Amino acid sequence: MKPKKNPKADLRRKWVLFLQIGLILVLFLTFQAFQWKTYDAKPSEDDKIVVDNLEEETPPITIIPEITPPPPPKTIVDKIDEVPDDKEIIEDAVAPTDFDLEDLPEPDDIVEPERPEEPVDVPFDFIEEVPLFPGCEDLNGNSERKKCMSSKISNFVNREFDTGLGAELGLTGTNLVLVMFVVNKHGLVENIQTRASHPKLEEEARRVIGKLPEMKPGKQGGMAVPVSYTIPIRFKVQE
Repeated sequence: MKPKKNPKADLRRKWVLFLQIGLILVLFLTFQAFQWKTYDAKPSEDDKIVVDNLEEETPPITIIPEITPPPPPKTIVDKIDEVPDDKEIIEDAVAPTDFDLEDLPEPDDIVEPERPEEPVDVPFDFIEEVPLFPGCEDLNGNSERKKCMSSKISNFVNREFDTGLGAELGLTGTNLVLVMFVVNKHGLVENIQTRASHPKLEEEARRVIGKLPEMKPGKQGGMAVPVSYTIPIRFKVQE
């Protein structure tokens, strides 16, 4: 018959084994704890929240000043003097408006204003009635008489003007003498003005124009007036 073992003796042997296993586990866990890596949590791009600094548009505020209505106008009441009933009221006297035309005094004779003795010169192109050069009396119409007068004066100057004077003065080519004169209200030539390249030419032009015959004066508004006339004298000196 085998002797029976005490169960407590077996437990003591196993206790040593369990202790060794426990120490090994503790050391293993401690070692694993030192080897464990930790990472900081970083938010992903999708998790970011972007906040724009947008300024909200504020509508303008218009301040309307308070308008105080003006005070109502004061009513001015004129003071009325009371007149007793027993006092006589004297009304203003009004001149009578009824009158007889025969009672009116006769008006004085109306004196027309005197017209100026020396009327202003009227240019030849605007005169109503052109001066009549001798030989143009039979023509009718102001336009025809103007043409006749211009033709008569041109022919007269061509006959009388000394064209040889240009060669004597040493002039060459075409020469021009501008002549202006007035046929006064009596039909006579006066106020002769000349302009030329040489004084001798001006003198000759004045001599010729001064010899123009007396004309019938021009008229403006039915009244004789002086008429201004301009004529260019051109001549060519042969070299």
